[in-house]
Amino acid sequence: MQPGELADAIRVVAAGNSLFGPAATQRLLDRFTPPPPSSAGSTLADLTEREREILRLIATGLSNAELARQLHLGETTVKTHVSSMFRKLGVRDRVQAVIAAYDTGLVQPKS
Repeated sequence: MQPGELADAIRVVAAGNSLFGPAATQRLLDRFTPPPPSSAGSTLADLTEREREILRLIATGLSNAELARQLHLGETTVKTHVSSMFRKLGVRDRVQAVIAAYDTGLVQPKS
């Protein structure tokens, strides 16, 4: 690539455009974007037992530090489990994860 071509490419990207054509962009997205989960219930089966345990405890309001202490794990390990659980459930935060836990019956309201 010549310096002028590189400068042109940088300008194209800086303007918010793509260097790839629409068909190539779609193929990249199809290849590297995971499909959205169909429902939390079906993805709950994808969770490991540890992830389900952490989800139950998150529903009680525990922080990552509190989870780590209770489960005798490092806080980084807890964060890894939480991130994996979020990805599998297709949620972006603890609130959505807890809602999924209630919706699927993993967690029951206290009487």
